[in-house]
Amino acid sequence: MTALSDRPTTHAPAVGSDVRRIDGPAKVRGRAPYAYEHELDSSPAFVAIVQSPVARGRVVSIDASAAEALPGVLAVLTHENAPRLGEVVEEIRVLQSATVQYAGEPVAAVVAETSEVARDAIGRVVVRYDSEAPDVVLSVDRDDLYAPEQLMAGFETDSVIGDVDAALAAAPVAVDVTYATPVQHNQPIEMHATVARWDGDVLRMWDANQGPHNLVPVLTSAFGITEDQLHVVSPYVGGAFGSKAFTHVHQLLAGMAARVTGRTVKLELTRQQMSSLVGHRTPTIQRLRLGAEADGTLTAISHEVVEHTSRNAEFAEQTATATRLLYAAPARRTTHRLARLDVPAPTIMRAPGETPGVYALESAMDELAVALGMDPVELRVHNEPARDPERDVPWSSRNLVACLRQGAERFGWAGRDPRPRVREVGRRLVGTGVAASTYPTRRRPSQCRIEAVPGKATVVSIDASDIGTGAWTALTQIAADALGVAMAEVDLRIGDSRLPKASGAGGSTGTTSWGPAIQAAAQALRERVHAEHGGQLPAGGVVVTGSSGPGEEVERFSMHAFGAHFAEVRVDRDTGEVRVPRMTSVFAAGRIVNATTARSQFLGGMTMGLSMALHEESVLDAVHGHFANHDLAEYHVATNADVGEMDISWLDEVDEHVNPLGAKGIGEIGIVGAAAAIGNAYWHATGRRVRDLPITPEAFFRGE
Repeated sequence: MTALSDRPTTHAPAVGSDVRRIDGPAKVRGRAPYAYEHELDSSPAFVAIVQSPVARGRVVSIDASAAEALPGVLAVLTHENAPRLGEVVEEIRVLQSATVQYAGEPVAAVVAETSEVARDAIGRVVVRYDSEAPDVVLSVDRDDLYAPEQLMAGFETDSVIGDVDAALAAAPVAVDVTYATPVQHNQPIEMHATVARWDGDVLRMWDANQGPHNLVPVLTSAFGITEDQLHVVSPYVGGAFGSKAFTHVHQLLAGMAARVTGRTVKLELTRQQMSSLVGHRTPTIQRLRLGAEADGTLTAISHEVVEHTSRNAEFAEQTATATRLLYAAPARRTTHRLARLDVPAPTIMRAPGETPGVYALESAMDELAVALGMDPVELRVHNEPARDPERDVPWSSRNLVACLRQGAERFGWAGRDPRPRVREVGRRLVGTGVAASTYPTRRRPSQCRIEAVPGKATVVSIDASDIGTGAWTALTQIAADALGVAMAEVDLRIGDSRLPKASGAGGSTGTTSWGPAIQAAAQALRERVHAEHGGQLPAGGVVVTGSSGPGEEVERFSMHAFGAHFAEVRVDRDTGEVRVPRMTSVFAAGRIVNATTARSQFLGGMTMGLSMALHEESVLDAVHGHFANHDLAEYHVATNADVGEMDISWLDEVDEHVNPLGAKGIGEIGIVGAAAAIGNAYWHATGRRVRDLPITPEAFFRGE
């Protein structure tokens, strides 16, 4: 027997230390299997998808005879012969009817002995369509815009406090500007992939996702099975950014193909297919109206958003919700309106809502600072709210002003000449800009199981997911401290639907949800060992479970992380080329569990913000309804050469109200506001205000 109370005394705290990724060696040596790499037998079959070139219409006929005659083809699935699915949302009801609702929608799937044969066969499937002209153009003057009942994540569609129009009309200084953001696509390194097999009536899947339990309700309903008849495994994921949070059509196709053929099947989407089959960030058109006194005191804020959704699913992104809390003003209004278009269903992409919404708000705040003749940092500080301005509850903690002050000092903001286009280095115009950042702090219900046996590593099991964020390492640190052992004595197990149910990786809720569940299980272990075994771990070991979820703090406090971005931009006078040689960002995100992985998350978010500002745009063909630049040759993302010096720091903040860890979540706040800081710096460099992203070289010659 082992005395449980003797275990914690000799180990320095793991949480807060600078620990390198424990999964790193396996990944760089190629020993960490990703979804498509799982080899379940020596002869898997492969699935390829026939996609509709039509964005709106019906399949009139399908002739699969030439494909079926190809040696190695096992089956061709169409809406005429595919297994019937149970109740699933229309968005992913694949091969169940002749209706076509977006370009790229699957109309057939080929299962073959090799991937080469499958790809060859899809070109031999002849499909005839009855098509109509698609409607894919978003505008604010459409007569079919509507207000959804609720926004994503449960936010109210609109919020109104005071007489906004009267306050705007009476304001001594006001701005009225419209900003637009384009469709953007998640571009993880690992494409979406599924390996599926039926063992009798049990469906087994090795899948790239952001939480195996996220898939369970949909897959069990679709295939008419119980949770015990489904096993989804996903221990390693090569990036996601939101696109792997939900069930998509390829997972259902893989399950259908495996059932029809009785074989293990592999299905990996191509980069091009990801543009239509796994979602995108909705485009937005945002009108910002700000009213202020001559001293910069905001008197009115109005943020009206128009965005698109699909015919077959409603996705209402919460674009203006950050505007409800960033600044004080007695009159306030935020609204969201949707247009149903012939497009694939949008989905979440890193910091959905906050990313495009704060870009527009923080750009408008910069325009107001210019109109006032006021320093943009001081304008933000001047309008700092003492309480949540819409909910009228205290902050759990709010250190935005400290982030602005520290960021300004680190960046060298003092003495900045506010006039645009006055600083040059060679043939490059130089400017600097600032923007605030915020992201909600939440935790979701999660469960954990701990198995402690004397002389062995303690097994900590929770269906968490590491999508490249460092969860393997951070959760091991949390478990080690909670158990009072060294990290080497923790055997962490994640990414498996047979493990205790946990929330998925998303919404910056991973560590803040899973960590407290691990702590709760460790506490249950101590209590049980002391109550039942006199503090001595019995030879046979002990198994306990613990759970954690949101409590009364949700109603009592407004809980958010905050940050401030500062950017320097240089624009070539002759070519219009835009460079960002340096950024400084300071964050207040609660307790930092691991400095190494935290810096990586902040850096990744900032880089995506830079990419949003200068590169990313998915172009919809208005005639045919498809995304014209659906690969990485034409959809540009920031690369190493685009990223300059990134000065990243955070405040020493522990928020005891938000969760037992005192952590706030860091996966998304790095992107929020980053594009606005760059856009504001671009104006300062050039005197030209770009209100529709991305800021391309052509923008320099186009002007306002």
